Amino acid sequence: MSVSTRSLESNAASRRGSSTKSTSVKSTVAKAAVAKLTVSVPTAAQTEEAGGLFAANGGVFLQALPHPVLAVGKGGMVLDANVACEVFFEMSRAMLRRQTLADLLPFGSPLLSLVETAIRRGATVNEYRVDIGTPRIGIDRVVDMNAAPLPGHAEGAIIMLQERTIADKMDRQLTHRGAARSVSALAAMLAHEIKNPLSGIRGAAQLLETGLGDEDRALTRLICEETDRIVKLVSRMEVFSDERPIERERVNIHSVLDHVKRIAQAGFARHIRFTETYDPSLPPVYANRDQLIQVFLNLVKNAAEAIGEDAIEGEIELTTAYRAGVRLKTSGSRDPVSLPLEFCVRDNGPGVSPDIAANLFDPFVSNKASGTGLGLALVAKIIGDHGGIVECDSYPRRTTFRVLMPKFESADGRSGAE
Repeated sequence: MSVSTRSLESNAASRRGSSTKSTSVKSTVAKAAVAKLTVSVPTAAQTEEAGGLFAANGGVFLQALPHPVLAVGKGGMVLDANVACEVFFEMSRAMLRRQTLADLLPFGSPLLSLVETAIRRGATVNEYRVDIGTPRIGIDRVVDMNAAPLPGHAEGAIIMLQERTIADKMDRQLTHRGAARSVSALAAMLAHEIKNPLSGIRGAAQLLETGLGDEDRALTRLICEETDRIVKLVSRMEVFSDERPIERERVNIHSVLDHVKRIAQAGFARHIRFTETYDPSLPPVYANRDQLIQVFLNLVKNAAEAIGEDAIEGEIELTTAYRAGVRLKTSGSRDPVSLPLEFCVRDNGPGVSPDIAANLFDPFVSNKASGTGLGLALVAKIIGDHGGIVECDSYPRRTTFRVLMPKFESADGRSGAE
C-alpha cells in the first residue's frame, strides 16, 4: 500500500488548523488575520529566516482558515501560502513559493487582472463566481476572490479564495436526496401494485404451457422470463423504500476499501491496476459496514466498467483524507454537521457524458446500454442516510467520486482511531 506523504502532511496540518466556528466567526478571523499581516511586513531576508511571510505575521490565524490564502510579490511571485492553499492547489508550500501566480492559474484568468487592480487602486477588490480550474487541480473550480494590496511590497498583494464549487454541489446533493425520496414512494407502490399481478401472470403462463405445442411454448417461456426480469427490477427498487434505522458502529474505512478491492480484483476488475493513498491516522467513520461495502463496490464497479475490459493501462485509485471545514445541515439534525472524512474512487476512464453529469445520481439515469440507472441513486441514498454527501468530478482520464462523511464520536464527544 502506497501512502502519499504530501497528503498526510496536509491532512495532519488541516486537523491542527480545523475550526468548528460558524461562517461569520471565520470571516472575522480572516479579517483579523489580514489586518495582523498588514501591521509589520518584514524584508525578504527576514521572511526567509522566519520561515515564511505568514509565520512572521500572525501565522496561527491564517493557518486556521479553511480558505486558501496566499501572498504574492513582484511579478506575481508567491511569497507564502497557508495549509488550505496547499490542499487547493495540490502542491506543498515550498513548491508554491517557487511559482508565480500565472503558473497556478489558467491563461488569462480574471484573478491576474484582479490583483493588478487591487495594487493599482491600493484597495481591496472582490470578484464572485470565477472559474480558475486547470487540468491539474480540476476543471470545475469556481471561487469567490478577494485581493488586497500588501503593504511594504510595492507590487505585492494578499489573496483569499472561497470555493463555491462545494456549495453548489451541496445544493445538487439536496436535489439528489429529493429524487431518492421520490423513488422510495414509487418503490413502495410498485412492490404492491406490480409484483402481485406479475405472479398471477407467470402462473397463468405456466398453466398454458402444459397444453401447448413446442412452437407456442416458446411464447409462454418468454412471458415467464420477462415477468421474472420485471420482478427483479422491482425488488432492486424496494431497497429505496427501506426506512428502518441504520445499525451503526465504529468502522475502519481502510478495511472496507481493502475488502472491496479484493472482491474487484477477483472478478470484474482483475485487468485493472489499483493504487491506494491512505491517511493511516484517519479516525473511524460512524456507519453500517455492510452498506459502506455496497457503496464502494458500486463505485469501483462503475469505475471498472468506465475503463473497459480492453484497456491496457486502466487504473483505479482509492484515497482517504481528512478535510476540515466542510459542514452540512442534514435531516434529523438542527445544527450543521461536520463532514471531515473524505473517501475517493478515481479512475482514468473516458469520463461521464456531459449530458447526464448534472443528474448522475438521479434514478434511471445511465449511459450504459444494459444499465438500470439505480446503482448511483442507491449510493446517494445510503450516503445521505448516513448524514454524508457524494459528488462527482469528471474529466477525460480523471473521474473522481468523492464521499464526505462524519467521523465516529463517542458519548463523551471524543473520536478515536481504530
